[in-house]
Amino acid sequence: MKKPAAMTVKTSKQLLNRATGFLDGYSHTLNPYTGCAFACSYCYVRQMPVALFHDGEWGHWVEVKSNAPELLESELVKAKRKGPVSIFMSSSTDPYQPAEYARRLTRSLLEVMAQNPPDFLFVQTRSPLVTRDADLLERLGPRVRVSVTVETDREDVRRAFTPAAPPIQARLKALRELGARGIPVQATIAPVLPCSEQFAEQLAGIVGRVCIDDYFMGDGSKGKRTERIGVRAIYEALGLDDWYSREAYERVYEQLLRHFPQEQVGVSRQGFLP
Repeated sequence: MKKPAAMTVKTSKQLLNRATGFLDGYSHTLNPYTGCAFACSYCYVRQMPVALFHDGEWGHWVEVKSNAPELLESELVKAKRKGPVSIFMSSSTDPYQPAEYARRLTRSLLEVMAQNPPDFLFVQTRSPLVTRDADLLERLGPRVRVSVTVETDREDVRRAFTPAAPPIQARLKALRELGARGIPVQATIAPVLPCSEQFAEQLAGIVGRVCIDDYFMGDGSKGKRTERIGVRAIYEALGLDDWYSREAYERVYEQLLRHFPQEQVGVSRQGFLP
Protein backbone atom coordinates (compact mmCIF):
# COMPACT_ATOMS: atom_id res chain seq x y z
CA MET A 1 0.00 0.00 0.00
CA LYS A 2 1.29 3.44 -0.95
CA LYS A 3 2.26 5.67 1.99
CA PRO A 4 0.29 8.92 2.37
CA ALA A 5 1.88 11.80 0.49
CA ALA A 6 3.93 14.23 2.57
CA MET A 7 1.92 17.43 2.96
CA THR A 8 3.24 20.96 3.31
CA VAL A 9 1.22 24.15 3.70
CA LYS A 10 2.22 27.20 1.69
CA THR A 11 0.84 30.58 0.77
CA SER A 12 0.46 31.42 -2.88
CA LYS A 13 0.89 34.74 -4.65
CA GLN A 14 -1.50 33.85 -7.47
CA LEU A 15 -4.31 31.33 -7.84
CA LEU A 16 -6.00 32.04 -11.18
CA ASN A 17 -3.59 31.54 -14.07
CA ARG A 18 -4.23 32.40 -17.69
CA ALA A 19 -5.19 29.30 -19.64
CA THR A 20 -2.98 28.51 -22.63
CA GLY A 21 -2.28 25.72 -25.09
CA PHE A 22 -4.63 22.76 -24.78
CA LEU A 23 -6.90 24.75 -22.46
CA ASP A 24 -6.94 28.08 -24.29
CA GLY A 25 -10.71 27.75 -24.63
CA TYR A 26 -10.77 28.84 -20.99
CA SER A 27 -9.76 32.16 -19.52
CA HIS A 28 -8.11 30.64 -16.42
CA THR A 29 -6.90 27.47 -14.73
CA LEU A 30 -7.21 26.92 -11.00
CA ASN A 31 -5.17 24.40 -8.96
CA PRO A 32 -5.96 24.26 -5.22
CA TYR A 33 -3.00 21.96 -4.62
CA THR A 34 0.44 21.44 -6.11
CA GLY A 35 1.29 17.78 -6.56
CA CYS A 36 -1.15 14.88 -6.61
CA ALA A 37 -1.23 11.82 -4.37
CA PHE A 38 -3.11 9.73 -6.94
CA ALA A 39 0.25 9.39 -8.72
CA CYS A 40 -1.24 7.98 -11.94
CA SER A 41 1.46 6.17 -13.92
CA TYR A 42 0.69 8.00 -17.17
CA CYS A 43 0.18 11.52 -15.79
CA TYR A 44 1.71 14.06 -18.19
CA VAL A 45 2.45 16.38 -15.25
CA ARG A 46 5.29 14.02 -14.33
CA GLN A 47 7.19 15.53 -17.26
CA MET A 48 6.41 19.16 -16.42
CA PRO A 49 8.67 21.53 -14.43
CA VAL A 50 6.41 21.38 -11.36
CA ALA A 51 7.35 17.70 -11.01
CA LEU A 52 10.79 17.56 -12.61
CA PHE A 53 12.27 20.28 -10.40
CA HIS A 54 10.75 19.15 -7.12
CA ASP A 55 12.86 17.22 -4.65
CA GLY A 56 10.31 14.47 -4.01
CA GLU A 57 9.01 11.80 -6.37
CA TRP A 58 5.71 12.67 -8.07
CA GLY A 59 2.81 11.35 -6.01
CA HIS A 60 4.74 11.42 -2.73
CA TRP A 61 4.25 15.10 -1.92
CA VAL A 62 1.40 17.60 -1.90
CA GLU A 63 1.48 21.33 -1.27
CA VAL A 64 -1.64 22.98 0.11
CA LYS A 65 -2.32 26.58 -0.92
CA SER A 66 -3.70 27.68 2.41
CA ASN A 67 -4.63 31.22 1.31
CA ALA A 68 -6.44 30.06 -1.82
CA PRO A 69 -10.00 31.11 -0.81
CA GLU A 70 -8.94 34.68 -0.03
CA LEU A 71 -6.93 34.90 -3.22
CA LEU A 72 -9.76 33.57 -5.33
CA GLU A 73 -12.21 36.04 -3.84
CA SER A 74 -10.09 39.03 -4.86
CA GLU A 75 -8.82 37.60 -8.16
CA LEU A 76 -12.33 36.72 -9.33
CA VAL A 77 -13.46 40.29 -8.90
CA LYS A 78 -10.48 41.61 -10.89
CA ALA A 79 -10.79 38.99 -13.62
CA LYS A 80 -14.50 39.62 -14.16
CA ARG A 81 -13.81 43.31 -14.74
CA LYS A 82 -11.76 42.32 -17.78
CA GLY A 83 -14.34 40.04 -19.38
CA PRO A 84 -15.97 36.60 -19.15
CA VAL A 85 -14.31 34.21 -16.73
CA SER A 86 -14.23 30.48 -17.49
CA ILE A 87 -12.20 28.27 -15.15
CA PHE A 88 -10.69 24.81 -15.56
CA MET A 89 -10.21 23.18 -12.14
CA SER A 90 -7.74 21.53 -12.22
CA SER A 91 -5.07 21.28 -14.90
CA SER A 92 -2.12 19.81 -12.96
CA THR A 93 -3.60 18.24 -9.86
CA ASP A 94 -6.83 16.59 -8.71
CA PRO A 95 -8.96 18.98 -6.65
CA TYR A 96 -10.45 16.00 -4.79
CA GLN A 97 -7.29 14.06 -4.01
CA PRO A 98 -6.98 12.53 -0.49
CA ALA A 99 -5.74 15.77 1.11
CA GLU A 100 -9.13 17.32 0.37
CA TYR A 101 -10.89 15.09 2.92
CA ALA A 102 -9.21 16.93 5.77
CA ARG A 103 -8.21 20.26 4.20
CA ARG A 104 -11.54 21.03 2.45
CA LEU A 105 -9.71 23.55 0.29
CA THR A 106 -11.60 22.81 -2.91
CA ARG A 107 -14.87 23.13 -1.03
CA SER A 108 -13.82 26.54 0.26
CA LEU A 109 -13.14 27.64 -3.32
CA LEU A 110 -16.57 26.44 -4.42
CA GLU A 111 -18.08 28.45 -1.57
CA VAL A 112 -16.39 31.56 -2.99
CA MET A 113 -17.65 30.79 -6.49
CA ALA A 114 -21.16 30.07 -5.27
CA GLN A 115 -21.22 33.63 -3.93
CA ASN A 116 -19.60 35.18 -7.01
CA PRO A 117 -19.97 32.71 -9.88
CA PRO A 118 -17.63 32.62 -12.86
CA ASP A 119 -19.28 32.40 -16.26
CA PHE A 120 -18.31 28.72 -16.38
CA LEU A 121 -16.49 26.24 -14.14
CA PHE A 122 -15.18 22.89 -15.33
CA VAL A 123 -14.35 20.50 -12.48
CA GLN A 124 -12.02 17.66 -13.50
CA THR A 125 -11.52 14.83 -11.00
CA ARG A 126 -11.36 11.07 -10.60
CA SER A 127 -12.58 11.08 -7.02
CA PRO A 128 -16.07 10.28 -5.73
CA LEU A 129 -15.40 12.84 -2.99
CA VAL A 130 -16.82 15.40 -5.42
CA THR A 131 -20.32 14.28 -4.37
CA ARG A 132 -19.70 15.81 -0.93
CA ASP A 133 -19.95 19.24 -2.55
CA ALA A 134 -23.12 18.60 -4.51
CA ASP A 135 -24.92 21.33 -2.55
CA LEU A 136 -22.49 23.98 -3.85
CA LEU A 137 -22.36 22.55 -7.36
CA GLU A 138 -26.16 22.74 -7.49
CA ARG A 139 -25.98 26.45 -6.70
CA LEU A 140 -23.80 26.99 -9.78
CA GLY A 141 -26.49 25.45 -11.99
CA PRO A 142 -25.66 25.44 -15.72
CA ARG A 143 -22.45 27.38 -15.04
CA VAL A 144 -20.68 24.19 -13.94
CA ARG A 145 -19.81 20.81 -15.46
CA VAL A 146 -18.29 17.99 -13.44
CA SER A 147 -16.05 15.70 -15.46
CA VAL A 148 -15.13 12.41 -13.80
CA THR A 149 -12.27 10.42 -15.30
CA VAL A 150 -13.24 6.84 -16.10
CA GLU A 151 -10.42 5.49 -18.27
CA THR A 152 -11.68 1.91 -18.37
CA ASP A 153 -14.34 -0.39 -16.98
CA ARG A 154 -11.75 -3.04 -16.08
CA GLU A 155 -10.69 -2.88 -12.45
CA ASP A 156 -7.60 -5.02 -13.12
CA VAL A 157 -6.43 -2.43 -15.64
CA ARG A 158 -7.20 0.42 -13.25
CA ARG A 159 -5.11 -1.24 -10.52
CA ALA A 160 -2.19 -1.73 -12.90
CA PHE A 161 -2.10 1.88 -14.12
CA THR A 162 -3.50 3.86 -11.17
CA PRO A 163 -3.30 1.76 -7.99
CA ALA A 164 -3.72 4.78 -5.69
CA ALA A 165 -6.81 6.13 -7.49
CA PRO A 166 -10.43 5.37 -6.53
CA PRO A 167 -12.13 2.22 -7.90
CA ILE A 168 -14.06 2.52 -11.15
CA GLN A 169 -17.43 1.60 -9.63
CA ALA A 170 -17.10 4.37 -7.03
CA ARG A 171 -16.57 6.91 -9.81
CA LEU A 172 -19.58 5.66 -11.76
CA LYS A 173 -21.68 5.89 -8.61
CA ALA A 174 -20.54 9.49 -8.16
CA LEU A 175 -21.63 10.33 -11.70
CA ARG A 176 -25.04 8.78 -11.05
CA GLU A 177 -25.51 10.74 -7.82
CA LEU A 178 -24.51 14.09 -9.33
CA GLY A 179 -26.60 13.52 -12.44
CA ALA A 180 -29.62 12.59 -10.34
CA ARG A 181 -29.34 15.97 -8.62
CA GLY A 182 -29.40 17.78 -11.95
CA ILE A 183 -25.71 18.73 -11.93
CA PRO A 184 -24.21 18.70 -15.46
CA VAL A 185 -21.76 15.79 -15.70
CA GLN A 186 -19.65 13.94 -18.21
CA ALA A 187 -17.51 10.82 -18.14
CA THR A 188 -14.00 11.40 -19.41
CA ILE A 189 -12.10 8.47 -20.88
CA ALA A 190 -8.70 10.10 -20.65
CA PRO A 191 -6.45 8.47 -21.44
CA VAL A 192 -8.37 5.59 -23.00
CA LEU A 193 -7.12 2.37 -21.37
CA PRO A 194 -7.86 -1.25 -22.31
CA CYS A 195 -11.54 -1.91 -21.66
CA SER A 196 -14.35 -4.34 -22.41
CA GLU A 197 -16.78 -4.28 -25.32
CA GLN A 198 -19.51 -3.23 -22.88
CA PHE A 199 -17.78 -0.06 -21.67
CA ALA A 200 -19.75 2.43 -23.76
CA GLU A 201 -23.04 0.72 -22.96
CA GLN A 202 -22.31 1.02 -19.22
CA LEU A 203 -21.58 4.72 -19.53
CA ALA A 204 -24.70 5.35 -21.62
CA GLY A 205 -26.81 4.20 -18.70
CA ILE A 206 -25.24 6.83 -16.45
CA VAL A 207 -24.26 9.96 -18.43
CA GLY A 208 -25.38 11.73 -21.57
CA ARG A 209 -22.00 13.21 -22.46
CA VAL A 210 -18.54 11.66 -22.88
CA CYS A 211 -15.04 12.90 -23.69
CA ILE A 212 -12.36 10.57 -25.04
CA ASP A 213 -8.65 11.31 -25.26
CA ASP A 214 -5.31 9.51 -25.50
CA TYR A 215 -1.62 10.18 -24.96
CA PHE A 216 -0.97 11.10 -28.57
CA MET A 217 -3.65 13.81 -28.66
CA GLY A 218 -3.71 14.92 -25.05
CA ASP A 219 -0.30 14.84 -23.36
CA GLY A 220 0.76 18.12 -24.96
CA SER A 221 3.64 16.63 -26.94
CA LYS A 222 1.98 14.15 -29.33
CA GLY A 223 2.79 11.26 -26.99
CA LYS A 224 6.47 12.09 -26.39
CA ARG A 225 5.98 12.94 -22.71
CA THR A 226 4.20 9.65 -22.14
CA GLU A 227 6.93 7.73 -23.94
CA ARG A 228 9.55 9.25 -21.64
CA ILE A 229 7.54 8.24 -18.57
CA GLY A 230 7.81 4.61 -19.65
CA VAL A 231 4.14 3.71 -19.36
CA ARG A 232 4.49 1.37 -22.34
CA ALA A 233 6.02 -1.21 -19.97
CA ILE A 234 2.69 -1.60 -18.13
CA TYR A 235 0.93 -2.50 -21.38
CA GLU A 236 3.63 -5.03 -22.14
CA ALA A 237 3.40 -6.59 -18.67
CA LEU A 238 -0.35 -7.01 -19.14
CA GLY A 239 0.06 -8.44 -22.65
CA LEU A 240 -1.97 -5.52 -24.02
CA ASP A 241 0.64 -3.93 -26.28
CA ASP A 242 -1.88 -3.33 -29.06
CA TRP A 243 -3.67 -0.79 -26.87
CA TYR A 244 -0.59 1.47 -26.86
CA SER A 245 -1.02 3.00 -30.29
CA ARG A 246 -2.47 6.02 -32.07
CA GLU A 247 -5.37 3.92 -33.34
CA ALA A 248 -6.40 2.30 -30.05
CA TYR A 249 -8.84 5.06 -29.07
CA GLU A 250 -10.80 4.49 -32.28
CA ARG A 251 -12.17 1.14 -31.12
CA VAL A 252 -13.63 2.80 -28.02
CA TYR A 253 -14.82 5.82 -30.03
CA GLU A 254 -16.73 3.49 -32.34
CA GLN A 255 -18.29 1.83 -29.29
CA LEU A 256 -19.40 5.21 -27.99
CA LEU A 257 -21.06 6.19 -31.25
CA ARG A 258 -23.27 3.10 -31.01
CA HIS A 259 -24.68 4.39 -27.70
CA PHE A 260 -24.33 8.21 -27.79
CA PRO A 261 -25.25 10.88 -30.35
CA GLN A 262 -22.09 12.02 -32.09
CA GLU A 263 -22.50 15.57 -30.79
CA GLN A 264 -22.31 14.23 -27.23
CA VAL A 265 -18.94 12.53 -27.75
CA GLY A 266 -16.08 15.00 -27.56
CA VAL A 267 -12.63 14.00 -28.79
CA SER A 268 -9.58 15.32 -26.96
CA ARG A 269 -9.56 19.14 -26.60
CA GLN A 270 -13.12 19.46 -27.91
CA GLY A 271 -14.45 17.38 -25.05
CA PHE A 272 -12.98 19.66 -22.42
CA LEU A 273 -14.15 22.98 -23.84
CA PRO A 274 -16.81 25.05 -22.04
